[in-house]
Amino acid sequence: MSDTRILAEVGASAYRRVVGVGMLWILGVMLIYIAATTPPTVVWQILLLAMGTCALWLGYAMMRATTVAIELTEHELRDSTGTVLARIADVEKIDRGVFAFKPSNGFTLILKQPQSRCWRPGMWWRLGRRVAVGGVTPGPLTRPMADMIAAMIAGNGPVPGDLTKFD
Repeated sequence: MSDTRILAEVGASAYRRVVGVGMLWILGVMLIYIAATTPPTVVWQILLLAMGTCALWLGYAMMRATTVAIELTEHELRDSTGTVLARIADVEKIDRGVFAFKPSNGFTLILKQPQSRCWRPGMWWRLGRRVAVGGVTPGPLTRPMADMIAAMIAGNGPVPGDLTKFD
């Protein structure tokens, strides 16, 4: 990670994290329980076991992914482990409308060039030219981050209302 200052930071809400992971684990246990106690045909039993296992794995992946925070610096959007989601210079536009293809309480960045695929369940995903942030993140923290990115790509300076410039 670089020593650039962090302009905004968004982490997973503890309540949403517990609910999201808990729902996936409950779904996984229920699917496996149904497959074990009331076995339908063999094909359905295998399908239920596979789906239950996938739900348990996805819950574990979400639990691990939601321990990190998403940070906005002057030059990039990254997570707290240092994984760069997108460089601000590569962002073509930001999509955060009501009907936009975006996660809950989040926003989508449209990049100029396609990037490698990556996914952190409940936090962010990157596919082709799109980077989406949100899921278990609180809306009151992601909206200002989206506003800052919009101001940065519009060329209006680092961020509106940046109080750290008075250091």
